[in-house]
Amino acid sequence: MNTFAEILKYILPSLVVAGLAYLLIRQFLEKDAKFHQHQLKLDMQKTILPVRLQAYERLILLLERIAPANLIIRVSQPGMTAAQLQTTLTQVLREEFDHNLSQQVYVSAKAWEDVKSAREELIRMINTAASAIPADATGADLATQIFTLSLQPGKQPLQFAIDQLKQEFNANFS
Repeated sequence: MNTFAEILKYILPSLVVAGLAYLLIRQFLEKDAKFHQHQLKLDMQKTILPVRLQAYERLILLLERIAPANLIIRVSQPGMTAAQLQTTLTQVLREEFDHNLSQQVYVSAKAWEDVKSAREELIRMINTAASAIPADATGADLATQIFTLSLQPGKQPLQFAIDQLKQEFNANFS
């Protein structure tokens, strides 16, 4: 029994010191890991922030480029039939959109849905305008019909999407 007490005199303090050392080292390592994680997050933000800002700019530019007036002026050519203009408009619209698909990574899901809805609504407007004119109509006739539809009061999906992007941008970066 005396030997056991003698052993306990040495082992017990050693175990307490080892336990305290373990707790202190673990606490230090956790703090260090959190610090490094925070630093990594800050470094990533420095890299990603300019890309996110550029994504908002590019999406607003996309929406401005596909606005009916801008799109028609850019793609219409003299002598185009309505069918040719309709095909060209929808093709350019899809190409513009496809060119900016990667921007969805940097904006919220809602903002991206607003951009997609604006594009779909514009395609719908072009097709509606094309169906409202005679089959032998000119490109100018289709352009006039599209302008007429785009000027109707009510929801303006392109402007709505632009406003939503601006609002989200201001909420995140102002």
